[in-house]
Amino acid sequence: MVVRLRYPSPARSLSSADSSSDAGTGPIRISIVLGTKDGIVQPTFRRYVPALAALLSLASLALVFGAVLGAIPGSLLPRSAALLEAIPHLNAAISAAAIAVIAVGLRAIRRRNVPGHRRAMLSGLGLFAAFLVLYLYRVAILGPSHFEGPQWVATYVYLPILGVHVLLAIVCVPLLYYVVLLALTRPVAAIPDTPHPRVGRVTAVLWLASFALGLVVYAMLYWLY
Repeated sequence: MVVRLRYPSPARSLSSADSSSDAGTGPIRISIVLGTKDGIVQPTFRRYVPALAALLSLASLALVFGAVLGAIPGSLLPRSAALLEAIPHLNAAISAAAIAVIAVGLRAIRRRNVPGHRRAMLSGLGLFAAFLVLYLYRVAILGPSHFEGPQWVATYVYLPILGVHVLLAIVCVPLLYYVVLLALTRPVAAIPDTPHPRVGRVTAVLWLASFALGLVVYAMLYWLY
């Protein structure tokens, strides 16, 4: 927040108080400026979208790694054998649905259908969140799944695919927070002037690849071996 003393100009402040000087120099305006761009008041937090995305990413990834490494006690969570058994299949269905809605969102924005694009991408984000909640619940209780196939398949096929899948998922987390925050903190007309279109294209491709490789991992764990 900045406090400025200045002579009257086109109103660009949120509040003002005028006072007259004895020297006859005219009224002086005291303005409280929250941050402006081209004369339009902008919420200050828009400037901190990268920092906020980083903080949310660190918190999310800490939760994921905490569950995978056993830092979250599974004994504190309610245990449902039926749900634990169903989660891999539920998450495979969620992944397939996410791939579909992301593709719909990309098609919508190519046709300049911004409302359709926003609905699809927010649906994809919701599916991603549901996937993570179910995955973390299962991993916190049972630990990571183990591959039961031949060792050579595990070494040269399964583990490389799993590694790329996990790496893409980790990279997508901060990118998703960033593009979503950019979109939600600005009017639609201002979004093309931000990094959202450029970063969003990269994020969508990585996101699709991550979900697709997740389905390959699922097939290898629960259908092929």
